[in-house]
This record gives sequence, structure tokens and C-alpha cells, in this order.
Amino acid sequence: MHVVAVKFLRTFWAKHPDAEQPLKSWVDEAKMASWTQPSEIKAQYRNASVLKNRRVVFNIKGNDYRLVVSIAYHYQAVYVKFIGTHKEYDAIDAETVEMED
Repeated sequence: MHVVAVKFLRTFWAKHPDAEQPLKSWVDEAKMASWTQPSEIKAQYRNASVLKNRRVVFNIKGNDYRLVVSIAYHYQAVYVKFIGTHKEYDAIDAETVEMED
């Protein structure tokens, strides 16, 4: 998979250094993956939540942080849509949220 918008993750872990290694690990694992359907993600990440609109929510660092991505399975691309604390996640709509520059 090609992970799009990793810069948002870098910016996030600059503010939350404890998230750096877990996010780097997730990026490495996603890049090695070749997911073609949500069940393959669930097989790899038991706690991932599959939403509508090809969205998936990943728990990062034992659920301290939430990562929302959109996946274009045909193009093998993962688009970062949101990264934040659990409290910040509770304030957004994971099915429509977009990263802001």
C-alpha cells in the first residue's frame, strides 16, 4: 500500500512524541500490506473499525490515539484523514473528516 499524507503523522508525533514509534510501525506495516478488502485489515488489526466510505479507524498506542484513513483498494493507496487523541476523535465524524493543512 502507498500511504498518502504521512506528513500529518510526522506533525502529530512532533507534538505527541509517545506516538512516534507506534505510528512509524503502523506506516511500515501498511506499506508492506496489499489489502484488497476490509476483512484483510481486520485479520491483521483485530481492533480496527471498518466504517462506510472505505474508511478504517486504527487504535494507536493501546488506543491512546486514533487514526482514520480512507483506502482505495484498487489503487493500493491509504489516505490519512485524521490522527488525534481519543478525546479529539470523539469530537469528529470519522466517516467524513478530512485533514486540514
